Amino acid sequence: MIAHKMTLMLNETVEKLSEPESLKGLFRQHRDGYPLPSGKVLEEIIQLSRAILFPGYFGKPRVNISTIKYQIGVDVENLHRLLSEQILSGLCSSEDDNDGTKLHAKKAKSKELAFQLIEKLPAIRHTLGTDVVAAYNGDPAAKSYAEILSCYPVIKTLTNYRIAHELFLLGVPLIPRIITEMAHSETGIDIHPGATIGEYFTIDHGTGVVIGETCVIGNNVKIYQGVTLGAKSFPLDEQGNPIKGIARHPVIEDNVVIYANATVLGRITIGKDCVVGANTWVLEDMAPQTHKYNKA
Repeated sequence: MIAHKMTLMLNETVEKLSEPESLKGLFRQHRDGYPLPSGKVLEEIIQLSRAILFPGYFGKPRVNISTIKYQIGVDVENLHRLLSEQILSGLCSSEDDNDGTKLHAKKAKSKELAFQLIEKLPAIRHTLGTDVVAAYNGDPAAKSYAEILSCYPVIKTLTNYRIAHELFLLGVPLIPRIITEMAHSETGIDIHPGATIGEYFTIDHGTGVVIGETCVIGNNVKIYQGVTLGAKSFPLDEQGNPIKGIARHPVIEDNVVIYANATVLGRITIGKDCVVGANTWVLEDMAPQTHKYNKA
């Protein structure tokens, strides 16, 4: 009797879970050649990218300068293959193609976009190098660049972000956000791939930092844990839905320091050489060389 009741309950539950109305917006029909991006493969892509950008610190534990060209060549080839597949998945997940006629063109496009990202790796490494310098110079506890690369969460986060940002600029859907969310899960630092961040950027400690999509951050900027660079409000359209794609996050100019748990909201400008104190709310522009502290 109990077994019969359980069977009926399970069948009823399956029926409810299978109702089209309950699946609206939550179900994806998979077709051959149209998989969703794989978190596992994207993790492999990030590990490969870190190994290419910082040989010896990530990837194989033993790297010899005499064979570095060969090793990077192998890694780049694997990176292009994996990245092409994942970009294809991203393109297929965001574009309608009910009969599959666009698949061949999307495959070609995904390979080209992967090439374009790989072409940017030398520039990405250069910028990340400045971030390593900023982290080292900004922390008296740091004993070496090796310590920064091996231990500091900001470098892992910025590696993900700077790769994701270039993919974002190339118009690759979905994947940039997944990559930055992977760093968010790993380090507690949440940077939207659409944000623009200059050279010599660092985040001390890092946990709880949020940097919004339309943030623009200059050079030589340092922020501490718990800082939010967010939006103050969300303009709505006639149907009451948030209007997307508008600039709604702060502009942080060069040589700014923002201390722990400060909150900077809206499309305001924090001028050059400003200091924002800990636990401070900033809702209006700050002129260059201004210091703002919470004195309560």
